[in-house]
Amino acid sequence: MRTMISLRLIVSSLCRSITRSVRCMCGNNMSAPLPAIVPAARKATAAVIFLHGLGDTGHGWAEAFAGIRAPHVKYICPHAPIMPVSLNMNMAMPSWFDIIGLSPDAEEDDSGIKKAAESIKALIDQEVKNGIPSHRIVLGGFSQGGALSLYTALTTQQKLAGVVSLSCWLPLRSTFPQAANNTANKNINILHCHGEADPLVPVVFGCLTVEKLKNIVGPESITFKTYPRMQHSSCPQEMMDIKHFIEKQLPPIN
Repeated sequence: MRTMISLRLIVSSLCRSITRSVRCMCGNNMSAPLPAIVPAARKATAAVIFLHGLGDTGHGWAEAFAGIRAPHVKYICPHAPIMPVSLNMNMAMPSWFDIIGLSPDAEEDDSGIKKAAESIKALIDQEVKNGIPSHRIVLGGFSQGGALSLYTALTTQQKLAGVVSLSCWLPLRSTFPQAANNTANKNINILHCHGEADPLVPVVFGCLTVEKLKNIVGPESITFKTYPRMQHSSCPQEMMDIKHFIEKQLPPIN
Protein backbone atom coordinates (compact mmCIF):
# COMPACT_ATOMS: atom_id res chain seq x y z
CA MET A 1 0.00 0.00 0.00
CA ARG A 2 2.85 2.44 0.80
CA THR A 3 4.37 1.75 -2.62
CA MET A 4 1.07 2.49 -4.37
CA ILE A 5 0.64 5.74 -2.46
CA SER A 6 4.23 6.86 -3.11
CA LEU A 7 3.90 6.23 -6.84
CA ARG A 8 0.68 8.24 -6.94
CA LEU A 9 2.46 11.07 -5.13
CA ILE A 10 5.35 10.94 -7.62
CA VAL A 11 3.05 11.27 -10.61
CA SER A 12 0.91 13.90 -8.88
CA SER A 13 4.03 15.90 -8.00
CA LEU A 14 5.31 15.54 -11.57
CA CYS A 15 2.09 16.99 -12.99
CA ARG A 16 2.06 19.85 -10.48
CA SER A 17 5.67 20.78 -11.20
CA ILE A 18 5.00 20.91 -14.94
CA THR A 19 2.01 23.13 -14.29
CA ARG A 20 4.08 25.54 -12.25
CA SER A 21 6.88 25.57 -14.80
CA VAL A 22 4.81 27.20 -17.51
CA ARG A 23 2.67 29.28 -15.14
CA CYS A 24 -0.68 28.99 -16.87
CA MET A 25 -2.12 25.55 -17.46
CA CYS A 26 -5.89 26.14 -17.34
CA GLY A 27 -7.86 23.26 -18.82
CA ASN A 28 -4.89 20.92 -19.06
CA ASN A 29 -6.89 17.93 -17.92
CA MET A 30 -8.56 17.96 -21.34
CA SER A 31 -6.82 16.43 -24.33
CA ALA A 32 -7.25 18.33 -27.60
CA PRO A 33 -7.08 16.61 -31.00
CA LEU A 34 -5.05 19.35 -32.69
CA PRO A 35 -1.72 20.82 -31.49
CA ALA A 36 -1.55 24.14 -29.68
CA ILE A 37 0.08 26.49 -32.17
CA VAL A 38 1.77 29.89 -31.88
CA PRO A 39 1.74 31.16 -35.47
CA ALA A 40 4.61 33.13 -36.93
CA ALA A 41 4.13 36.90 -36.90
CA ARG A 42 5.04 36.94 -40.59
CA LYS A 43 5.56 34.20 -43.18
CA ALA A 44 6.79 31.10 -41.36
CA THR A 45 10.18 29.94 -42.64
CA ALA A 46 10.99 27.72 -39.66
CA ALA A 47 9.24 25.75 -36.94
CA VAL A 48 9.70 24.43 -33.42
CA ILE A 49 7.88 21.23 -32.46
CA PHE A 50 7.84 20.88 -28.67
CA LEU A 51 6.53 17.89 -26.70
CA HIS A 52 5.10 18.29 -23.19
CA GLY A 53 5.68 16.01 -20.22
CA LEU A 54 3.63 13.25 -18.58
CA GLY A 55 0.10 14.27 -17.61
CA ASP A 56 0.27 17.62 -19.37
CA THR A 57 -0.90 19.08 -22.69
CA GLY A 58 0.74 21.43 -25.17
CA HIS A 59 -1.20 24.55 -24.16
CA GLY A 60 1.07 25.79 -21.37
CA TRP A 61 4.23 25.36 -23.40
CA ALA A 62 2.61 27.19 -26.32
CA GLU A 63 2.01 30.13 -23.97
CA ALA A 64 5.62 29.94 -22.79
CA PHE A 65 6.94 30.03 -26.36
CA ALA A 66 4.64 32.94 -27.20
CA GLY A 67 6.71 34.94 -24.74
CA ILE A 68 10.04 34.25 -26.48
CA ARG A 69 8.98 33.74 -30.09
CA ALA A 70 10.89 34.81 -33.16
CA PRO A 71 8.63 36.43 -35.79
CA HIS A 72 9.51 33.98 -38.59
CA VAL A 73 9.08 30.83 -36.48
CA LYS A 74 5.92 28.76 -36.00
CA TYR A 75 5.67 26.93 -32.65
CA ILE A 76 3.77 23.65 -32.57
CA CYS A 77 2.96 21.98 -29.24
CA PRO A 78 1.09 18.70 -29.84
CA HIS A 79 -0.90 16.85 -27.19
CA ALA A 80 -0.04 13.30 -26.16
CA PRO A 81 -2.77 10.65 -26.38
CA ILE A 82 -4.49 9.57 -23.18
CA MET A 83 -3.41 6.09 -22.13
CA PRO A 84 -2.98 3.96 -19.01
CA VAL A 85 0.38 4.58 -17.33
CA SER A 86 1.93 1.73 -15.34
CA LEU A 87 3.66 4.16 -12.98
CA ASN A 88 0.22 5.62 -12.17
CA MET A 89 -1.44 2.31 -11.32
CA ASN A 90 -2.65 2.06 -14.93
CA MET A 91 -4.81 5.15 -14.56
CA ALA A 92 -5.23 7.02 -17.83
CA MET A 93 -3.49 10.32 -18.46
CA PRO A 94 -1.79 12.15 -21.36
CA SER A 95 1.38 10.19 -22.11
CA TRP A 96 3.57 9.72 -25.16
CA PHE A 97 4.38 6.15 -24.11
CA ASP A 98 4.08 3.98 -21.03
CA ILE A 99 6.41 4.60 -18.08
CA ILE A 100 6.98 1.53 -15.94
CA GLY A 101 9.45 3.02 -13.44
CA LEU A 102 11.72 5.99 -12.75
CA SER A 103 14.97 4.19 -11.88
CA PRO A 104 17.82 3.99 -14.42
CA ASP A 105 17.39 0.22 -14.75
CA ALA A 106 13.58 0.25 -15.04
CA GLU A 107 11.92 -1.66 -17.87
CA GLU A 108 11.04 0.56 -20.85
CA ASP A 109 8.11 0.58 -23.25
CA ASP A 110 10.12 -0.33 -26.35
CA SER A 111 7.23 -0.60 -28.80
CA GLY A 112 5.42 2.43 -27.33
CA ILE A 113 8.50 4.65 -27.63
CA LYS A 114 9.05 3.62 -31.24
CA LYS A 115 5.37 4.12 -32.11
CA ALA A 116 5.41 7.58 -30.51
CA ALA A 117 8.56 8.49 -32.46
CA GLU A 118 6.81 7.54 -35.70
CA SER A 119 3.93 9.88 -34.84
CA ILE A 120 6.38 12.76 -34.34
CA LYS A 121 8.13 11.95 -37.62
CA ALA A 122 4.69 12.15 -39.29
CA LEU A 123 4.17 15.57 -37.72
CA ILE A 124 7.53 16.70 -39.13
CA ASP A 125 6.50 15.37 -42.55
CA GLN A 126 3.30 17.40 -42.34
CA GLU A 127 5.26 20.61 -41.74
CA VAL A 128 7.47 19.77 -44.72
CA LYS A 129 4.30 19.46 -46.81
CA ASN A 130 3.26 22.86 -45.43
CA GLY A 131 6.42 24.36 -46.90
CA ILE A 132 8.93 24.26 -44.03
CA PRO A 133 11.91 21.98 -44.82
CA SER A 134 12.93 19.60 -42.06
CA HIS A 135 16.36 21.25 -41.72
CA ARG A 136 14.46 24.39 -40.58
CA ILE A 137 12.71 22.52 -37.74
CA VAL A 138 13.91 22.32 -34.14
CA LEU A 139 12.48 19.41 -32.16
CA GLY A 140 12.25 19.60 -28.39
CA GLY A 141 10.44 18.59 -25.25
CA PHE A 142 10.23 18.53 -21.48
CA SER A 143 10.66 15.42 -19.30
CA GLN A 144 8.92 12.51 -21.09
CA GLY A 145 8.48 14.76 -24.13
CA GLY A 146 12.17 15.66 -24.07
CA ALA A 147 13.06 11.98 -23.95
CA LEU A 148 10.89 11.34 -27.00
CA SER A 149 12.38 14.31 -28.85
CA LEU A 150 15.90 12.94 -28.34
CA TYR A 151 14.95 9.43 -29.45
CA THR A 152 13.09 10.71 -32.51
CA ALA A 153 15.87 13.06 -33.63
CA LEU A 154 18.53 10.37 -33.25
CA THR A 155 16.62 7.72 -35.20
CA THR A 156 14.97 9.70 -38.01
CA GLN A 157 16.25 10.18 -41.54
CA GLN A 158 14.72 13.67 -41.53
CA LYS A 159 17.51 16.26 -41.25
CA LEU A 160 16.64 18.59 -38.34
CA ALA A 161 18.00 21.97 -37.24
CA GLY A 162 18.50 21.03 -33.59
CA VAL A 163 17.07 19.54 -30.41
CA VAL A 164 16.02 21.19 -27.14
CA SER A 165 15.83 18.52 -24.41
CA LEU A 166 14.73 19.65 -20.95
CA SER A 167 14.87 17.72 -17.66
CA CYS A 168 14.92 14.37 -19.43
CA TRP A 169 16.81 11.25 -20.40
CA LEU A 170 17.62 9.22 -23.52
CA PRO A 171 15.13 6.34 -23.85
CA LEU A 172 16.32 2.88 -24.89
CA ARG A 173 19.86 4.13 -24.29
CA SER A 174 21.34 0.62 -24.49
CA THR A 175 20.37 0.50 -28.19
CA PHE A 176 22.64 3.46 -28.95
CA PRO A 177 24.87 4.31 -30.77
CA GLN A 178 23.75 1.48 -33.08
CA ALA A 179 20.15 2.82 -33.19
CA ALA A 180 21.50 6.04 -34.71
CA ASN A 181 23.40 4.37 -37.56
CA ASN A 182 20.94 5.53 -40.23
CA THR A 183 20.00 8.90 -38.76
CA ALA A 184 20.40 12.12 -40.73
CA ASN A 185 21.33 13.88 -37.49
CA LYS A 186 24.71 12.45 -36.53
CA ASN A 187 26.09 15.96 -35.90
CA ILE A 188 22.91 17.66 -34.72
CA ASN A 189 23.22 20.50 -32.20
CA ILE A 190 21.52 19.69 -28.91
CA LEU A 191 20.69 22.03 -26.02
CA HIS A 192 20.24 19.85 -22.94
CA CYS A 193 19.02 21.60 -19.78
CA HIS A 194 18.38 20.29 -16.26
CA GLY A 195 17.52 21.63 -12.81
CA GLU A 196 20.12 20.86 -10.17
CA ALA A 197 17.39 20.39 -7.55
CA ASP A 198 15.17 18.10 -9.66
CA PRO A 199 13.74 15.43 -7.29
CA LEU A 200 11.92 13.44 -10.00
CA VAL A 201 14.47 13.17 -12.81
CA PRO A 202 17.69 13.88 -10.88
CA VAL A 203 20.37 15.98 -12.55
CA VAL A 204 22.65 12.93 -12.61
CA PHE A 205 20.28 11.56 -15.29
CA GLY A 206 21.04 14.68 -17.31
CA CYS A 207 24.79 14.23 -16.84
CA LEU A 208 24.67 10.57 -17.88
CA THR A 209 22.49 11.46 -20.87
CA VAL A 210 24.94 14.11 -22.02
CA GLU A 211 27.84 11.68 -21.79
CA LYS A 212 25.89 9.18 -23.89
CA LEU A 213 24.98 11.86 -26.43
CA LYS A 214 28.63 12.85 -26.80
CA ASN A 215 29.32 9.33 -28.04
CA ILE A 216 26.50 9.60 -30.59
CA VAL A 217 26.74 13.12 -32.05
CA GLY A 218 30.09 14.29 -30.69
CA PRO A 219 30.92 16.54 -27.72
CA GLU A 220 31.13 19.67 -29.89
CA SER A 221 27.42 19.31 -30.74
CA ILE A 222 26.20 19.32 -27.11
CA THR A 223 25.45 22.34 -24.95
CA PHE A 224 24.65 21.30 -21.37
CA LYS A 225 23.19 23.84 -18.97
CA THR A 226 22.10 23.32 -15.37
CA TYR A 227 20.23 25.69 -13.08
CA PRO A 228 20.77 25.93 -9.30
CA ARG A 229 17.63 25.42 -7.18
CA MET A 230 15.49 24.58 -10.22
CA GLN A 231 13.36 21.51 -9.62
CA HIS A 232 11.37 19.51 -12.22
CA SER A 233 10.22 22.65 -13.96
CA SER A 234 11.51 25.57 -15.99
CA CYS A 235 12.82 29.03 -15.11
CA PRO A 236 13.30 32.39 -16.86
CA GLN A 237 17.01 31.80 -17.49
CA GLU A 238 16.32 28.45 -19.10
CA MET A 239 13.68 30.03 -21.35
CA MET A 240 16.20 32.67 -22.43
CA ASP A 241 18.76 29.97 -23.19
CA ILE A 242 16.14 28.18 -25.30
CA LYS A 243 15.33 31.45 -27.09
CA HIS A 244 18.99 32.05 -27.97
CA PHE A 245 19.48 28.46 -29.14
CA ILE A 246 16.43 28.63 -31.42
CA GLU A 247 17.53 31.98 -32.85
CA LYS A 248 20.97 30.54 -33.61
CA GLN A 249 19.66 27.34 -35.20
CA LEU A 250 16.78 29.01 -37.07
CA PRO A 251 18.02 32.42 -38.27
CA PRO A 252 15.73 34.53 -40.49
CA ILE A 253 16.00 33.97 -44.23
CA ASN A 254 14.86 36.14 -47.11
